Amino acid sequence: MNTMNVMNAINEWMNQSLIEWGIINDASRLWDNVIVLILIVAVAAGVDFVGRKIILGVFYRVAVRTKTDWDDLIFDRRIIHKLISVIPALVIYTLLPAAFSPEEMPAMLAFLQRICVICMIVVLIRVVNSSLNLANDLFNRRHPGRSVKGFVQVLQVLAFFIGLIVIIAVLTDESPGALIAGLGASAAVLMLVFKDSLLGFIAGIQLSANDMLRPGDWITMDKYGANGTVIDVTLQAVKVRNFDNTIVTVPPYALISDSFQNWRGMSDSPGRRVKRSVNIDMSSIRFCTPEMLEGFRKISLLSDYIDNKEKELQEHNAKHQADGSIQVNGRRQTNIGVFRAYIERYLSNHPQVSKELTCMVRHLQPAETGLPVELYFFISDKKWVNYESIQSDIFDHILAIIPEFGLVAFQNISGADVRQTKR
Repeated sequence: MNTMNVMNAINEWMNQSLIEWGIINDASRLWDNVIVLILIVAVAAGVDFVGRKIILGVFYRVAVRTKTDWDDLIFDRRIIHKLISVIPALVIYTLLPAAFSPEEMPAMLAFLQRICVICMIVVLIRVVNSSLNLANDLFNRRHPGRSVKGFVQVLQVLAFFIGLIVIIAVLTDESPGALIAGLGASAAVLMLVFKDSLLGFIAGIQLSANDMLRPGDWITMDKYGANGTVIDVTLQAVKVRNFDNTIVTVPPYALISDSFQNWRGMSDSPGRRVKRSVNIDMSSIRFCTPEMLEGFRKISLLSDYIDNKEKELQEHNAKHQADGSIQVNGRRQTNIGVFRAYIERYLSNHPQVSKELTCMVRHLQPAETGLPVELYFFISDKKWVNYESIQSDIFDHILAIIPEFGLVAFQNISGADVRQTKR
């Protein structure tokens, strides 16, 4: 009230001074209003300057001394800066009657006050928007790998929508509730316009609630050409950086309605699976002779196995009185069996093969391409380049030692084979 009295006194003094200078009464009143308005704006600017210096200075000192990170994020997001911007508009709104009397110029006063109210609404919308971004930042720090960006974007759109309704209500001097009720008739049109956003919002809830997708996950979705790392999850799209560095955008609702493969389980597990076969020519499979067994004993990984297996077979054959003069009688070791035992021991002793997960060597169904010997194991190093290098080293070794067991790897006839036959 004191400020209003001062402004009124200044108004009267300036009006009287302008009349004494020879300016007619109506013109002096207009110039008086303009000059007082300029003074009001100057006062608001001074209050804004002082408020920023004091409030921001105090908040900065407090934020620096505390160990929490949320106050630092508030300062980085400039939430306090934006909130202080309400003060000048509020000061101008309060002092405007001193420049434009409600009795003499009600229309001008109402118009300028509405402008001030709209400015305050815009500032508050910006504060809400920054606060939601702050909440998103805090969530990402507390829960790395999870994303609520879709929820935040929905709330931001809702805040902008409500702010727009209030601004229209201020301009038209209507109730915001009446305007929202009037929009009910346009709900179908709005749902059509915001269809993708609504579907994305629902899909975001399902993806987050079921923990189906996180930034940083490796996903594969052939329908959309996605095979890479998720870099962003928003209301409108899920961005995937493929391994060729191209960016693919996938609608969030497509991840719910269609099937996609998430490799996070592999990334979180102790190893990455290898499931590959080596085809053996079945004509090279035979029983082991004593000479072959003696040679196999020299292989360090097989020496104990050969002795223990021979002892087991001899006891079995003696128990069943098998006639050893014919190889088909009783049980005997084969070169393919010894080869399989060697691979099992080789993998179990390999430093990069996981000891926690399944490791086995088995035969698959024989076919026209030979007998597939499948290696099923997990490599501890899950990085793609390292994984491929370790896997290649293992199979390099396996393919190279096949002849040591009297076996032959199967492959189709090539031109070189035909030329050697002609010779």
